[in-house]
Amino acid sequence: MRATLLLAFALACSSQAAPTTAPPPPPFDATPTTAEIGAPAPDFVLPDPDGALTRLSDHRGKVVVLEWFNPDCPFIVSAHEDGPLKAMPQRWHDAGVVWLTVNSNAEGTQGNGASRNRKAKDQYTLPRPVLLDESGQVGRAYGAKTTPHIYIVDPEGSLVYVGGLDNAPMGRAKDGAVKAWADEAIQAVVSGGQPASPRTKPYGCSVKYKS
Repeated sequence: MRATLLLAFALACSSQAAPTTAPPPPPFDATPTTAEIGAPAPDFVLPDPDGALTRLSDHRGKVVVLEWFNPDCPFIVSAHEDGPLKAMPQRWHDAGVVWLTVNSNAEGTQGNGASRNRKAKDQYTLPRPVLLDESGQVGRAYGAKTTPHIYIVDPEGSLVYVGGLDNAPMGRAKDGAVKAWADEAIQAVVSGGQPASPRTKPYGCSVKYKS
């Protein structure tokens, strides 16, 4: 009887002393909802070519511009080398706007890969490294279709602009008058207002999503 009681006591102490391990947190990724103007922008975390992570919600309180990007798309080359994107990202970055460049092209497609996009930062004088979305989950959550495709998030975290950089692919506007849609929309949001045209038509190369 005494031996039985001692065994039971030992087992109870062993059970109480066993460490408990909390389950790991679920992976943080884009929300499955589709982005809508006037609604909270889908949150996400993405790596740059060196593995450093950027989380959209960490920039709450600032205006954020999302530019969908492919370093080898002719429209991106034109806009960044000779067009409005040559100076615009750095100019707004210097004014306190967070400019995030996102590449959602899948592995094996044009402009994809850490090495190519690491070089693209210096090639195009980007204010921040390119964020890699090889799964396409973030791009699909936002409905990104082209490179470039521009999205603006206000300081409260709401999506307020979706559309084109301007009305001039390769620097040429059909009616002769260039309309700087994205630049004007950023200025409106920075000034505490709303874009006059919150949705415009994007142009460029198609985003090459993973099938």
